[in-house]
Amino acid sequence: MGSGAALALLRLLAWCLLVLPPPPSAPTTAGPTPNPSASAAGPGGAPTPPQPEGLPSAAATAGSPSPTPGASQSPAGPEGETSPSSPMETPGPSPAGTGRPSTPPPPGPTATPRPGPWPQPVTDVAQLCSCDLSVDQCDINCCCDPDCTAADFSLFTACSVPVVTGDRQLCKQQEALYSMDTSVQPPKRTYQLAEKVNPSVFCIQSINYKAALSFQPPEIPTLENFDRLLQDYGGITFSTETDLMSSIESETRSATNAGETSRYEYRDPIETADGFLWLPAPIFYQCTDSNPAGFLINQDVKCNRVIKAEECATVPALSMEFYTNSSILPVPKSSRKLNITVQSIILQTLQGLRTRLGSSALLLPILDGQACSNVVLEARYQIAFTEAGEITAAAASLVLGTINPADTFIQQSFEIRFIPTVAGDDQLTMLKSTSAQDCLAVEGIRTPVLFGYNMMSGCQLRITKDSNCLLLAPALLNILKGQNFPNCVASFGNSEPQNGLDWVQIAFNVSQLNGCEIPVQLEIEVEWTKYGSLLNPQARLTSVTVTVVTAALPQVSAGSERTIPILSAVRFIDVSAAAEPGYKTRPTVEAKLPFDFFFPFV
Repeated sequence: MGSGAALALLRLLAWCLLVLPPPPSAPTTAGPTPNPSASAAGPGGAPTPPQPEGLPSAAATAGSPSPTPGASQSPAGPEGETSPSSPMETPGPSPAGTGRPSTPPPPGPTATPRPGPWPQPVTDVAQLCSCDLSVDQCDINCCCDPDCTAADFSLFTACSVPVVTGDRQLCKQQEALYSMDTSVQPPKRTYQLAEKVNPSVFCIQSINYKAALSFQPPEIPTLENFDRLLQDYGGITFSTETDLMSSIESETRSATNAGETSRYEYRDPIETADGFLWLPAPIFYQCTDSNPAGFLINQDVKCNRVIKAEECATVPALSMEFYTNSSILPVPKSSRKLNITVQSIILQTLQGLRTRLGSSALLLPILDGQACSNVVLEARYQIAFTEAGEITAAAASLVLGTINPADTFIQQSFEIRFIPTVAGDDQLTMLKSTSAQDCLAVEGIRTPVLFGYNMMSGCQLRITKDSNCLLLAPALLNILKGQNFPNCVASFGNSEPQNGLDWVQIAFNVSQLNGCEIPVQLEIEVEWTKYGSLLNPQARLTSVTVTVVTAALPQVSAGSERTIPILSAVRFIDVSAAAEPGYKTRPTVEAKLPFDFFFPFV
């Protein structure tokens, strides 16, 4: 073979090496399709010398960016064109080791840079400002603008946004209050943070029915359970007494496992020997019997109960036994029991006439023809407790009536009151007025006498032809005086029981004429004086007098009634003598001079 043929063969091989793609086994990176002419010549058209294998070309080292890992290069077809079967790749440098420089990226849209993390929302009201409209400039009268200085604030006339509030969907929200203090010169901006309760949002403070936190799928009626579901939910209203009782019992068991408590806490259900003390409550004005009485929660409710006269003996809430046949535990999980004392029983006729019974025997509902008698219309509890969270006594007052056969519902009223007791000491109390205004139904409802407060209360006594003066007189006196009326009171607020001279005996004045009379008024008159220093005088009781005013029982004709007001009052009288300030006598100067003090003048 001649030298010319050999030279042509070498040129052909060199051309093939420049045009053919690299072998598939070589690692590749994303980059543009190489240009043979650009790779064959350097600056000025001079051919580029071959590069050692494994090193980047000079052009790639000087100006091309670093290769992007993870991308692959599309194979180049003849004349350096991109294969139509592969999508256009992002321009990048030539793969290392090929000895071919990269070409400029083709024109086209560039990739959008990936955004960084979003800024945290501003929840601090001290950083919120709705009137800050200018960037890096103080806005006039914008008291929350962080760009404003004290000199700027001195030129403000008022705050355009005086209140900045946070999230209005929260129960409690912070408010930043801004104002201008114009009483000083120069005027200053005042700033204050306040936390207020949102009145526009219904907030749940505590949840006592945990089953309401999760969705319970309703039971699908079937042929087997249809009668049971109809019996449970077929009425006008229905209650979740079973769920509530199981929830309370489970919570009580959990508390027992954690450790027995030796006292009642606020809102704790009052426990009885057979469960809890239940007090009917209204649900959509209708009575439900699944309301446990809570410790220290006074209640006074009224509700309507749908009833049929022939079924009165089968409804437990209409029987006196439902309210009195329970034994209260003094403390939770106690082995001791307190029976509920029946304080009074009042019978009410269909016409509304009331008569108090002399005994507290159990009366069950009786169906007489179509009418039903001895049905509980009112029930009032009085629970006495100590500061240690222990129940010491429980009493009930009941009003029983007769159901008219034509009535389809009756109205019942229930009340429970908690009365504090002082261990070892009696307390001076007086009759407390109630909404019922019935003297025979308010026995035991007392309010303490507070020093310096003149108070008056009362009730109404209904008199009928059958009213007995011999029974009413002692009953009214007990209502006015209350139980355990003291014989003496302390002259000071910190008098010790062993100091007999610090206690004042109570004097009683009873104005009674001949014959049987009933007490109509009880007045407690307390005289006190200021004792001690003029700068810090102490109150001292000097005398306590109880005056009982009686009156003859009025005569009432048959079939009618008369109402008599019964009053109770407390009056404090200041008997302090006029203060006379006393001063010590002016001191005299007793100076003794020496005998020769005036020598030589004398």
